Amino acid sequence: MKHTKDGKNLNALLRRAMLGVLDIILFAMANCSICYLTMSGHIMATDYKYMIFNYLHFGLTSVLLVGINSAFGLYRSVWYFAGSDEIVKSFLGALINAVQLFLCDRLLFAKLLHTKGYLPYYAYILFFVLMFVATLIPRIGYRILRRYVHNLVGRRDGQKRIMIVGAGFMGNFIIDELRNDHYREGRPVIALDDNPAKYKKRINGVKIVGICDDLPRLTEKYKIDEIIFCIPSAAPARRRDLVNLAMGTKANVKISPSVQEFWENGNGAQRIRNVEISDLLSRPEVTLDKKICRYLIGKTILVTGGGGSIGSEICMQVARYNPDKIVIFDIYENCAFELFNALNEKYNGEIDVYVRIGSVRDTKRLDEVFAEFHPDVVFHAAAHKHVPLMEVSPCEAVKNNVFGTYNVAVAADKFKVPKMVILSTDKAVNPTNVMGATKRLTEIIIQYMNTVSQNTRYAAVRFGNVLGSHGSVIPIFQHQIAQGGPVCVTHKDITRYFMTIPEAAQLVCQAGGLALGGEVFVLDMGEPVKIMDLAKNLIRLSGFTEEEIPIKITGLRPKIFVTQPVEIDKDRFAAMLEDLANITPETVRTVLMRYVPNYHPAPPEQGNTHKGN
Repeated sequence: MKHTKDGKNLNALLRRAMLGVLDIILFAMANCSICYLTMSGHIMATDYKYMIFNYLHFGLTSVLLVGINSAFGLYRSVWYFAGSDEIVKSFLGALINAVQLFLCDRLLFAKLLHTKGYLPYYAYILFFVLMFVATLIPRIGYRILRRYVHNLVGRRDGQKRIMIVGAGFMGNFIIDELRNDHYREGRPVIALDDNPAKYKKRINGVKIVGICDDLPRLTEKYKIDEIIFCIPSAAPARRRDLVNLAMGTKANVKISPSVQEFWENGNGAQRIRNVEISDLLSRPEVTLDKKICRYLIGKTILVTGGGGSIGSEICMQVARYNPDKIVIFDIYENCAFELFNALNEKYNGEIDVYVRIGSVRDTKRLDEVFAEFHPDVVFHAAAHKHVPLMEVSPCEAVKNNVFGTYNVAVAADKFKVPKMVILSTDKAVNPTNVMGATKRLTEIIIQYMNTVSQNTRYAAVRFGNVLGSHGSVIPIFQHQIAQGGPVCVTHKDITRYFMTIPEAAQLVCQAGGLALGGEVFVLDMGEPVKIMDLAKNLIRLSGFTEEEIPIKITGLRPKIFVTQPVEIDKDRFAAMLEDLANITPETVRTVLMRYVPNYHPAPPEQGNTHKGN
């Protein structure tokens, strides 16, 4: 590794030296040109005094030239990606070099030779122009030559023909990076944009041939192999419609990074990705409000279920705010260990990350961990979330979800944790399954605890369906597709609200900052998504057609929607905990209905879709 690094440093040093020598040669040529054009042979080769001082003058100004250009970073710039910044630096470098030539001539050279200087004033202006042009031509010429050769090689190698959708900032940048030799995936040949004023113009050398709605026709006309969307600022519904249009063609479809990803990480071409199901959401993705989340700075954060899909993302989001400690509490050591390594690798050990293995059912273990770290904020993500499995193991759902939440809430109060936020679900509203009913009880628990605790402010966050989380509809559909189908949908018109894992984690973090105590936060989920459309899109994203992977309608479970507010006092709360502690598989649903009036369980024969105990 050291030899490789030394080799790279040596190559960089040689490259800078070559550029310095090139500048000196160009400087000499500019000097000779100025002398020839302005002196008209007045200084003869036989005038040794002038010749000696001319050599001294050339040596001094050459050193100053290289020093000035080096100070402006002209030997460190990657000229293949040169832009306006390098042009401005070249301009300033040439200007300062012209000034130093003037000063050397008029102050040093003239005084030593007792003359008024041998160059007329206009010669310095001419020298500035020559040096500016001479500095740019070889560097920009190198860039143009490499791109020309790259395009020729691309044509011979049969590279992919790429369409750029969006002729704005991101489109221009992606075209620039696609021409880099490090990204040889293809060659941009046309661009599309909805702005009529850009029609038939060029963006970075690529012709804009039409509007985005013409995508299918132009893809076929220009024999496009790959379509890259560079429209991060487009309305979500518009972006979704265009992606759907592109997916109907034979071309590969990819998405450029967002503006935020570009500014934070760079490497735009390397971050071009395949279309994901989240790209088909019809609303803007929620972004983290940095002001709200400043409460995390310098704090100790405990995340129960920290190794899970949402818990791990919460840890990642929290880490962005430079907390003092992150404590990952989970019963599954493998996921927790992977997250521990990922955080340490990403932040180079700048954040103290700890893993503690344990169960939220174990009050003694919770007390040990709370006593060890004294957290400032607790995010409670540990729970059983798989609806079908909880239908056949309802008592376990109560033990883990209800009593696990209660145990963590009590520990937070006992150790004077300022804030605790729990993760709930939209299935807690009018629940038709055990999991949803237990989640509604967790909301009741934290609302009750908020009224009796003098130390902790409690809040809950309700999620919709989280894309990509364990047990969500996306992995289930993907598994069914991988098995050759069918993809099972309960009804062709059923809709669901969806959010991404980062959105879920961000909502939790924001809720902690907004919580005054007792709130249940709900994300504005935008428009619902038809599950049938979701299944079709997943089939297409997987490279199949609906003829190859059929969709099967399985039928809805009966639901009854009733809205009844639940108020609970101390005695009723104690009775609820006692009743839940004494449940059996036969009585659990009856007890849940007693304390969650909106809970109407599905018939057992439809609910027991998984064998288990």
